[in-house]
Amino acid sequence: MKTLLALCLVTTLGLSTAQSAQQEGSPEAAKIAREGSQAARGQDWDKAVERFRKAAEMDRKYTQNLAIAYQQRAFSYANDQRFQDALNDLSEAIKVNPRDARAYEQRAAVEMRINDYDKALADYGEAIKTNPGEIRYHLYRSYIYELRGDIQNAMADTDRALKIDSKNKEAVDRKQRLQKIQSATAPTPPPNAPPVTAPPKKNP
Repeated sequence: MKTLLALCLVTTLGLSTAQSAQQEGSPEAAKIAREGSQAARGQDWDKAVERFRKAAEMDRKYTQNLAIAYQQRAFSYANDQRFQDALNDLSEAIKVNPRDARAYEQRAAVEMRINDYDKALADYGEAIKTNPGEIRYHLYRSYIYELRGDIQNAMADTDRALKIDSKNKEAVDRKQRLQKIQSATAPTPPPNAPPVTAPPKKNP
């Protein structure tokens, strides 16, 4: 599960904070955003969030940078096992940019760390609504359904993943495993049970 969290959260860190300071806007907001970018490069997340929040208040162009800063600080909190702080920051990131599927994915990963599977399912659902073509969202949600013993929904999400990429190894392996579980749990008829026959045809 720790690997899953790292995989979900680290995607945000691939975004260059240097680009944050290059957006056009008011000169003062740009100056403050550059300070936020420098703080982020130094992993001073508190200052980065504060600077980008101020820049966003002056110029809405910087709201995306603020959302990223929240996500980066959440990553730091999660690594420090400060899960509630991470959840709070990810919720703020979603308020700033509710169309960012990564923020839902990241929040779901933290929720899985604290075994809050209901909320994780809801967040993966939002991530799927925002980016339905991302196969890993379907696979992660399938994984949660399987943990909960909901094999039917786990299979449904696996099938959706296979529609996106029929050769995805994880999806193929998951479907085979789920099929085995379904076969093992399928009810068997009692011995000497009468055969099932078709109903009689109605006379015309």
